[in-house]
Amino acid sequence: MTFITRFAPSPTGPLHLGHAYSALLAHDMAMAEGGTFVLRIDDLDQSRSRVAWEEQICEDLHWLGITWPPPVRKQSECQRDYDRALDVLWRKGLLYQCSCSRRDIKDAQSAPQEGAPQFGPDGLIYPGTCRPQTPPSGPRPQNVTLRLDVSKALSGPDLQPHFSRRAGERLDFSSFMETGPHANTAIEQYEFTSEFILNQIGDFVVARRNMGASYHLAVVVDDQEQGVTHVIRGADLLEATIIQLLIGWLLDDELYQYWSQPVYHHHRLIRDDQGKRLAKRDDARAIAKYRAEGASPADIRQFVGLG
Repeated sequence: MTFITRFAPSPTGPLHLGHAYSALLAHDMAMAEGGTFVLRIDDLDQSRSRVAWEEQICEDLHWLGITWPPPVRKQSECQRDYDRALDVLWRKGLLYQCSCSRRDIKDAQSAPQEGAPQFGPDGLIYPGTCRPQTPPSGPRPQNVTLRLDVSKALSGPDLQPHFSRRAGERLDFSSFMETGPHANTAIEQYEFTSEFILNQIGDFVVARRNMGASYHLAVVVDDQEQGVTHVIRGADLLEATIIQLLIGWLLDDELYQYWSQPVYHHHRLIRDDQGKRLAKRDDARAIAKYRAEGASPADIRQFVGLG
């Protein structure tokens, strides 16, 4: 079986120990399977991305002993691919324009129903303020925020409750939650009903004004274009996988003939002494700083439990 995995950092700051763990784990697993590790630069948000950080990312990864085949896919150069995906969803009548700000959404949730969640994997759960009664017609509008009408998407003939696409076939996704540094055998199956997706996620964004595509849509398209078979990433992205699976299934018949669903490995997070997961603002744990202080790649592996 072909094994292709990837590491997809955003060039908005230095790589820290959490990034090192994820990249090393993905690279190790690909090499163990005789597969391929690819690097992708998630620079969709050009307002925050910097060339200097991109160069630092490559330098740090090479120093760790991680290699990848050229070319490196950069999201900022792939808008044509994202446009094709958006056009498919628009033609299916699944998208609508949204002009709500985060403040608008928060205000609309000022009196939420008792027990109803306010946040999902795409942030504040959208209350449907801009959702039209009938799907918009005409050409897809450009440089606007577009949301996916989840209720309409789930009511289609190809997507039934529990995402059964064919008689007797149930589409679940597997999360390989590690119990040790290299453990990948503890498989937990997750199933998501239409009700869960409607209530816990809601209408999520697939295109953003001044960005062309959302993170969720871009990730799905990128993984398919690069032939990624195994997505290895942190457990903090577990819930986001639901959104990405839905997008993939909706693009399946028109864009990919048959969407090749990746296997998802959601690994443990590297945390600080207080148990808080690392972020790019944690410069004290930046790989470049460890390098400057004389640490070796073997030291970094030891620090993250891969020694």
